[in-house]
Amino acid sequence: MEQNPSAFNASGDSLAELPLEGEDEVVSRASPLRSWLSVVSVAIGAFAFVTTEFLPVGLLPQIALDLNVSQGTAGLMVTIPGIIAAISAPGLMLGAGRINRRLILLVLSVLLLASNLVSAFAPGFGIMLLGRALLGAALGGFWTLALATSGRLVKQEHAAKATAMILSGVTFATVIGVPLGTFISGLSSWRVSFMATGALAAFALAAQVLLLPSLPSKAAIRFSDMRALLGRSNPRKSLLMVALVFGAHFSSYTYVAPFLAESGFSLSAITTVLLGFGFVGFVSNLAISTTVTRHLQTSLFSIVAVLMVALFSLPLLHASVAGVTVMVLAWGIAFGAIPLCLSIWLQLSSPDLPEAGSALFVSIVQVAIALGSFSGGVIVDGFGISATIWLGSVLALAGLVMIASFGMNNKKLHEVLQH
Repeated sequence: MEQNPSAFNASGDSLAELPLEGEDEVVSRASPLRSWLSVVSVAIGAFAFVTTEFLPVGLLPQIALDLNVSQGTAGLMVTIPGIIAAISAPGLMLGAGRINRRLILLVLSVLLLASNLVSAFAPGFGIMLLGRALLGAALGGFWTLALATSGRLVKQEHAAKATAMILSGVTFATVIGVPLGTFISGLSSWRVSFMATGALAAFALAAQVLLLPSLPSKAAIRFSDMRALLGRSNPRKSLLMVALVFGAHFSSYTYVAPFLAESGFSLSAITTVLLGFGFVGFVSNLAISTTVTRHLQTSLFSIVAVLMVALFSLPLLHASVAGVTVMVLAWGIAFGAIPLCLSIWLQLSSPDLPEAGSALFVSIVQVAIALGSFSGGVIVDGFGISATIWLGSVLALAGLVMIASFGMNNKKLHEVLQH
């Protein structure tokens, strides 16, 4: 794919016209409304994928009891999709060749629907894991293509906003989707919750069939593309930075509810605080999209610094309900902006290999989620919940060091990242 270096202004401090993936002729012919509706269809898919991925978190006791497994074993419903997604993200793109990306997105949405239906009607835990494996196979490929093609659905100058809109599906799933699934389970059963997410997946599929334009592949991705990208120093540093920042979040967030309980929050108060976390994250995601293309490194450094301070402060403030609440909301503001900033950073570090960059980005995020949660669990068992919150702050500090290692000079950032 050809990239236009003139997308940066004369001083090099603007990414406002960064071509994340290239602009198709179909976009230039489509009306602005049609273009944004296509972005909305992918955002609905993101909402459905994330809701399905984390739905079992609130349903573990019911599913474990009904399928006659321990709650620890039932946790594999979250672990399995993450592991498979980490493999499928690069694997699917290597096998996709020059297949039209619209067709692949539709197939992945069909797999999402199948995953929900298999899970809803699973007679035993083995079949349940099969359904969750289908989710993992679709999940990695979906996020790779969703991030890589967001800039193809709208004009180049709106690419960051399109990516932000798609990523807002993650926040909506956190704030609305997963709690709603738990609520439905309380009214009926966990099987009905999976049926509901299946209906959501079907709606996302229908929206994409109607609204997604043709997205012909610019070039087939080869294993040599992945190897070439990993052979470059700054993309490697960027991927390590992504792993550290996401690891900081998930090593801590996995255990935020029990931490709040230890800090004296009631169940209803915990629910309210976590809803607030998701809401401020959603607002932060939208707000950062207006500045991230002009001040990428400064934005990323600032929000990771907020993340580090919030995580470091939480154990120190555990006796103060007000103090903990403020720090959790600050954490939500930081994490709401992080996925968009890191996604654009990775696209900038691999402008000639956008799909390979997105595949590795999605893969490393899934690995960071798995390892962060696992290491956090080990520390919680050995040293307590506060210790894993402090682990998150240390990882965030390491992420800040990685960001600063590129040199805090926005004028040359794009040149540094591309070499």
